[in-house]
Amino acid sequence: MYRDDVVERARMACLRNLNILDTAADERLDQVTCLAAEHFDVAISVLSLVDTERQWFKSKVGLAAFQTPRCHAFCDHTIRSQNVMIVEDATKDERFANNPLVLGDPNIRFYAGTPITIDNTYRIGSLCIIDAKPRQFKDRDVAKLVSMGKTMERLISQIYLTSDVLERLADFANQDVAAR
Repeated sequence: MYRDDVVERARMACLRNLNILDTAADERLDQVTCLAAEHFDVAISVLSLVDTERQWFKSKVGLAAFQTPRCHAFCDHTIRSQNVMIVEDATKDERFANNPLVLGDPNIRFYAGTPITIDNTYRIGSLCIIDAKPRQFKDRDVAKLVSMGKTMERLISQIYLTSDVLERLADFANQDVAAR
């Protein structure tokens, strides 16, 4: 599990409270995902949310799957740190060399992911870029990926935290009207 049970429960509560899982695509998030794929010239770019037993793809470019088991998720490793995780050649990384996503479709060789953090506390997923060939990732690349990840964080907070507050206000207003 992610650090310890208490932290994981709090992380999952944050993810659940966003009401973002299994929702329709969002053009604003998709624009950032597309920009990442284009900027880094990679086959796959994903906004991945790490649920209890799966990673679910809120936004994706170049990938047919909507989710994968958490036990195979590179992003599960990414959320364990505040730093960008870089795997230049997954076949040479002992954590991933026997991973089904490396041995089979989509044949991951290169992975770079930055944690998506909500409320400066809860790492709910990652913005990651993936390629079928090994690559190097320079410091300026790390900085650009982090910047794109921060954009995702702001968008998620604006879209999902705002809508949650509005829903609670509407519920409160409806309860107030019903009480009269």
